[in-house]
Amino acid sequence: MSQPSFFAEDQSVIESALEKLLPAESTRPSTIHQAMRYSVFAGGKRVRPILCYESARVFSQHVDAAATAGCALEFIHTYSLIHDDLPALDNDDLRRGKPTCHKKFGVAMAILAGDGLLTLAFETLSNANIAAERRVRIISEIGHAAGTVNGMVGGQVADVEAEGKQVDGAALEYIHRSKTAALIRASVVAGAIAGGAHDEDVARLGRFGEAVGWAFQVIDDLLDVEESSVALGKTAGKDQVQKKATYPAVFGIEKSRTFAQELSQRAHRELDCYGDRGARLRELANYLLSRRA
Repeated sequence: MSQPSFFAEDQSVIESALEKLLPAESTRPSTIHQAMRYSVFAGGKRVRPILCYESARVFSQHVDAAATAGCALEFIHTYSLIHDDLPALDNDDLRRGKPTCHKKFGVAMAILAGDGLLTLAFETLSNANIAAERRVRIISEIGHAAGTVNGMVGGQVADVEAEGKQVDGAALEYIHRSKTAALIRASVVAGAIAGGAHDEDVARLGRFGEAVGWAFQVIDDLLDVEESSVALGKTAGKDQVQKKATYPAVFGIEKSRTFAQELSQRAHRELDCYGDRGARLRELANYLLSRRA
């Protein structure tokens, strides 16, 4: 499925905001800022900030602040990729078709680049032009989603500990919902909060975001099996080599694809009550969950 018509425009908004928020390469100490910028501008689609941006648009036409919050999410996502690629974790040489950060700048600088992006994310959120009460709520949501309890770091721990082991569906669900879905859910929720959504709408968008995020990771598992390294922009087949806990490994390809479709339908149902206001989020969900690479 082709990108939604608004996707490139949203990407441009996010790219401009990222450029302003990241220190220039010449800013001292220059090496760390070169490494941070190298990874942030390595060709990401900006899925999380665009979800944040468009979730805010469901409730408001004043969405500039949501773009800022989206940039913070992109910083956190990029830091997680830098660290995930390190020799002690996935030990990958390729990310988005380019050498990984530690291959370009060395392991020590890659670790520090990830640290720098994580701390910049929360500085960015604290300075966002959002009412204080909502800003604090967004920081809490994103901090939790990136953390150890049902969040990204916790999911990564479970993922590492599951390597080479037999896992059941419950353990696999925990890994996927924590490692990937939590931050995607937080992206949607942060946008809804920034846009002024009421609590019931925030909860509804949260369910939408979780279903999309969970399906997104199931599809990632399928692509690792079915696509080439060139198509993916990263090393294909590594899940199988590292004996990762994935949906195809546990349930097979066809059941995994069916489950991803069920999650997609679940996500769409959460948007039914918004009518035309939810059209862009529907398009985004369709695009993200039908991708081939």
